[in-house]
Amino acid sequence: MPRQTRRTFLGGLAAAGGAVTLGSVGSLAQTDVADMSITRLSADKIEGVDLAAIADELTRKSIASLGGMQRFVKKGDEVWLKPNIGWNRAPELAANTNPDVVATLVGLCLEAGAKRVRVGDNPCHSARQTYRRSGIAKAVEAAGGEVVYLDEKRFKEYKLNGDRLDAWPLYKEIVDSDVLINVPVLKHHGLSKVSMAMKNLMGVISGQRSAWHQDLDLCLCDITNFLKPHLNVLDAVRALTANGPQGGNPSDVITPCVVAAGVDIVALDAFGAELMGHDPTTIKSVARGHAAGLGEIDYRKLTLKEMSI
Repeated sequence: MPRQTRRTFLGGLAAAGGAVTLGSVGSLAQTDVADMSITRLSADKIEGVDLAAIADELTRKSIASLGGMQRFVKKGDEVWLKPNIGWNRAPELAANTNPDVVATLVGLCLEAGAKRVRVGDNPCHSARQTYRRSGIAKAVEAAGGEVVYLDEKRFKEYKLNGDRLDAWPLYKEIVDSDVLINVPVLKHHGLSKVSMAMKNLMGVISGQRSAWHQDLDLCLCDITNFLKPHLNVLDAVRALTANGPQGGNPSDVITPCVVAAGVDIVALDAFGAELMGHDPTTIKSVARGHAAGLGEIDYRKLTLKEMSI
């Protein structure tokens, strides 16, 4: 992928979102409910912004556009938030999901009546290191959530009956949760071009994950079809534009200040692909997901709300 600057990225952002413009957040009526929302900070306000504060606001507005967290979480529900916590990287390097986005979602779930909100991932680096350095463990605990280090003994083999995967070990507590909220960060990936919502579900599995790389798009479709997350929230407060998935070079990170959310995982990934400068039909997991009936590749066909703040 060609190296992107803030200017070229924001140009792509405008093109990706040009079909729908609603203006300020305050103009959105509470009864005006969408199935996908895109909330961004106006380009002229990005420089010098407090990213922690804006991440919270972008997340809240995106969820409100969908009808609020109460649309997904009911009183007494056991909720699992699945961010990307895969890498021993600080938040500024955008290899993991923004901790402020995760903390806001924890708070919204508890406000909606969740009995418990657990947060966990099966990282590539040491979990103790990734949870701490990503900032997610501290943010989750401060918000009232429960940080879970996945125990290898609690993975269970499930029949996926997929086109590529017949069965695979998944984390039982994630599968058994009442509500699964998938919270990926938008970033470059050396194999899949982009890592987004479907790719983030690999953090639910155990076993020989490298075997998936031989037919990654089909494997992602199989796990998506089995898990069917209730809600997907795409963190593009920061975005890693090169050297993904773990990055490490600050010059590869930009701050588009966008949070998008929706019930259609393929549509959300299609939008994310456009933000990263790709035609969604060239991202194999997105194209195959659409062909398999997992979602709509043309996200503009959905009930869509787009806002600038």
